[in-house]
Amino acid sequence: MSIAETWAKMAEAALAYMPVVAVSLAVFLVFWIAGRAADRMIRRFFVSRRIDPDVIGLLAESAKIALLVFGALTALGTLGVNVTAMVAGLGLTGLALGLALKEIVSNALAGVLILVYKPFKRNDEIGVLTFQGSVVEVNLRYTTIQSATGRVFIPNTILLTNAVSLISVGKEPNGGSSSGGKPNGGQAGTPPSATSA
Repeated sequence: MSIAETWAKMAEAALAYMPVVAVSLAVFLVFWIAGRAADRMIRRFFVSRRIDPDVIGLLAESAKIALLVFGALTALGTLGVNVTAMVAGLGLTGLALGLALKEIVSNALAGVLILVYKPFKRNDEIGVLTFQGSVVEVNLRYTTIQSATGRVFIPNTILLTNAVSLISVGKEPNGGSSSGGKPNGGQAGTPPSATSA
């Protein structure tokens, strides 16, 4: 068999396989769009109900990732890949992946615990180890604080395994604060100055 005939057969097989590839890509695209739509819908739905923004972000990201993973598996199945055998194979390499991704998984679990138990929230001023600042965001990797020198990204495992000082409580969403809303730095009841007749 000549080289030209070999290339012709390969091209013919590729063309015959193109519709399957196109369908698989279309399936994944549908799940990708669904994931983005679910992310936006969850954020809009819970924002109007005054849920913690970090919890909303966790729910939205989890829904999007779940749809993307399911879409990828569905697309691979459409291509003819034995998804069941592949998932079983992942179980064999799970230990190695777990060791390689230990820090990422630890930070993600610590982030979930912080969001669930809420030892602090956004705008609270906290201190841990040598870091001190106002909490800007809590996600599955870092807790971001605004310090005097700039933004600091603290891995969640540090916050979970070390003592955290709650220095001050931030403002509530309605604009209130821990000072009780007293004007002039909490000095209330000062009588007006007397005027001469």
